[in-house]
Amino acid sequence: MRYQPHTDEDVRSMLETMGLDRVDQLFSSIPEGLRLKAPLDLPEALDEQRLFEHVGKLASMNRIEQMQASFLGAGVYEHFVPAVVGQILARGEFLTSYTPYQPEVSQGTLKAIFEFQTMLSEILGMDLANASMYDGAHATAEALLMGLRIRRKATKVLVSSALNPEYKEVSKTYLSHLEGAYVELPEKDGLTDLSQLDASALDGVAMVMVQCPNFYGSIEDLEAIKTFCTAHDLLFGVCFSEPLAYGLVKAPGAVGADIAAGEAQSLGLAPGFGGPLLGVLACKIEHVRMTPGRLVSQGLDTEGRESYVLTLATREQHIRRARATSNICTNQGLMALACTIYLSLVGKQGFRELAELNLARAEYAKAQLCAIPDVTLVYDAPTFNEFVIRTPKPAAEVVRFAAARGVAAGLNLGRVDAAHHNDLLLAVTEINSREQIDLLVQLIGEMLLL
Repeated sequence: MRYQPHTDEDVRSMLETMGLDRVDQLFSSIPEGLRLKAPLDLPEALDEQRLFEHVGKLASMNRIEQMQASFLGAGVYEHFVPAVVGQILARGEFLTSYTPYQPEVSQGTLKAIFEFQTMLSEILGMDLANASMYDGAHATAEALLMGLRIRRKATKVLVSSALNPEYKEVSKTYLSHLEGAYVELPEKDGLTDLSQLDASALDGVAMVMVQCPNFYGSIEDLEAIKTFCTAHDLLFGVCFSEPLAYGLVKAPGAVGADIAAGEAQSLGLAPGFGGPLLGVLACKIEHVRMTPGRLVSQGLDTEGRESYVLTLATREQHIRRARATSNICTNQGLMALACTIYLSLVGKQGFRELAELNLARAEYAKAQLCAIPDVTLVYDAPTFNEFVIRTPKPAAEVVRFAAARGVAAGLNLGRVDAAHHNDLLLAVTEINSREQIDLLVQLIGEMLLL
């Protein structure tokens, strides 16, 4: 990139406009002790051609190994994304870093966000969804704070230990200023365990938050948990990392959840290196004024034409920071658009068929893997497209053996909890053919014979 410096006259004019005499006055907010006193020790400058050559040499140091198959999941999933999604995203009307701050700016952008909200509301079975959050962990943390806002006298939330570990860590950070607010519920056999809770443990509780399917892939009994919450007058929150499951599994809204929050990456976004991601938060209409993030609504302009507008913006932007429902003041607009395009292409029937295909592939993999001697399922709960197996050898060794042969054999759960050092968390989607599954089974079988 060519650099064209300012002339002395340019600098003088800008300083005069700002009412300053010297350039170093621009840095007066930086303490004297932290300022650089000597020139940076930088290598010789390169022209454009030499710079390209240098970057090329650096890039050649990367190890690029073509994986034959990947069974990684744990919150980020690989699904087939039609090429048209990327083509539409690349259009100049959408590919911009600008966020529409004014209520009626950019009708095309606002309409796209409105469609995203509508589609996610339908999938989750909720009255409304916001314009998106940063990612599933962020959305979950905001949902917990939202629960505490709704129940103003409450001081804590109950969070299932079967949530994605990263969701739990982010939530703990968000609630760290509220001492004792984050209380973790135990899990038993891969599912949230409410049996040990007595009346005293529920004092001051605003809500219960579970994940479905949870981190282990197990499908929680949401109806039973909702019954528990109703009996004790608690809000019920459901988070998720694989919303495709709701093509078959009852959606949060269908079982009476008050808030649903999570990750929508699996609906049109590539895994990348773990991002970019797409958080979403949905809720019942009575909680709309407590909802974080932006909301786009549909209406009519002064000439009776269909129009879109940022609504109830005073909740989180045009208000004092301490009183705002959140301070995100933005959204993952481009990622939300990718999700909207993807869902438009898939359609309602296609969404269900895709969910059925994921389930079928996962069940086939489960059966084949458990046919290997000494390989067992860790949990008996029903699953969607992700499950945990236990091998007689450390999972880390299994992962290394398979990776050396071009297969990502899931997540070594020992990285999350040492007690799971022999356990593998595997995700199987429509991307994984029977041939790939058979290869995985073959490699694990070979490794266990060594």
